[in-house]
Amino acid sequence: MKRLRLIVITDARLAAPRALRDVVQRALQGGARVIQLRDKQASARVLHAQAVELLPLVHGSGALLIVNDRADVALAAGADGVHLGPEDLPVAAARRLAPPHFIIGASTDDPGRARMLEAEGASYIGCGAVFRTTTKNVGSEAIGPEGVQRVASAVAIPVVAIGGITPENAGQLGRSGAAGIAVVAAVMRSPDPAAVVRQLLRSYTPD
Repeated sequence: MKRLRLIVITDARLAAPRALRDVVQRALQGGARVIQLRDKQASARVLHAQAVELLPLVHGSGALLIVNDRADVALAAGADGVHLGPEDLPVAAARRLAPPHFIIGASTDDPGRARMLEAEGASYIGCGAVFRTTTKNVGSEAIGPEGVQRVASAVAIPVVAIGGITPENAGQLGRSGAAGIAVVAAVMRSPDPAAVVRQLLRSYTPD
């Protein structure tokens, strides 16, 4: 679970015109140890094909592959885990289907909900949006490092902060209690993903 210090979340549109595989490879070269495959528009078949393509690359770098939203695709592809949102399969149901050591992340910024997800078998909590972000419409509801700290204090499992995190602001989360950070645009848009990953790892040091 120490690899949760940095989760790089994919976005093929932000990576374009480069192939997603190439951007992921550069992120892995920079030191990313968890890749979360996210493609909200992809069918299950397409998402499965993407996961199968990325899995040897990710595992070859000693990293983990997590699939966003689709537990069925993650299990079918042999991925290391899934990240579930509020509209996805319940954590308890996914845990019943999953093999031992399968990682199940779940999203919430509410401490009470985080405790419930922990009880259902979540491996970690994705908490945010921490800062304003262009990859998800959160309006004025950014929770800041203080919101992350409230969730981290409520559970024993790792909490990963997400939303608008960059090398410039990642250091603000060092005392939030978060075990790690998750980023999308900062890496996917960068002309040098490896360099940004290294900067993020230098900037963010959990207590």
